[in-house]
Amino acid sequence: MKSRLNRLDLDKQIREKSDYRERLRALQLKLLHAQRLLQDTPKNLILVFEGPDAAGKGGVIKRMTERLDPRLVRVWSIVKPTEDEKKHHYLWRFWNKIPAAGETAIFDRSWYGRVLVERVEGFAKKEEWKRAYREINELERTLTDSGSIILKFFLHITKSEQLRRFERRSADPYKHWKISEEDWRNRRKWNEHLQAAEEMFARTNSRIAPWHLIEGNYKWYARIKVMKLLVKRLEQEFGDL
Repeated sequence: MKSRLNRLDLDKQIREKSDYRERLRALQLKLLHAQRLLQDTPKNLILVFEGPDAAGKGGVIKRMTERLDPRLVRVWSIVKPTEDEKKHHYLWRFWNKIPAAGETAIFDRSWYGRVLVERVEGFAKKEEWKRAYREINELERTLTDSGSIILKFFLHITKSEQLRRFERRSADPYKHWKISEEDWRNRRKWNEHLQAAEEMFARTNSRIAPWHLIEGNYKWYARIKVMKLLVKRLEQEFGDL
């Protein structure tokens, strides 16, 4: 049986730029309207983005948020924990990033690092990352019980597409900051990272906080798919946007 990621059709794309722009503007307007509706409720919105390096997470987040009221949305780019954060439970550093009622938080990488990179690179002991599935499920249940709307997106690309993007970043002086030795190190454990992702889907996908797997080889397609899924979920909450 194929894995979830292997079942994705990574050739999906939007071919015409005009078509992409038209869809993008329409979805951005719906998200702006939804943001206004969310503002007047006791709920909040939490979006989680995971995926291989250079999969396009930042590009999706940029297009998703560029027309929103910046006072009501916060993007958190999660990097390795500080020395102080390491002295606490690994979920401790995420609690103060949970949005207030009526607001949105977007996590560019998240608490799932415990069962992804920390697992693969050995930063977490086996017993630590194994129990993390339960801890994360309980965290998300606690949040949704208190009014959070949670969607989780995993952007996936082929290994060859990742190499092409790495090489383009390395050749562009304006994008050097986007590539590091850590990215190349992660690439050398490509299969291990995918195996960890598959177990993550199996253990943490739920009705209250579902995983959405996104075909990321073509950036326009990925951006539109993520935003359509988000609009669909918000319409379940607020009605037609």
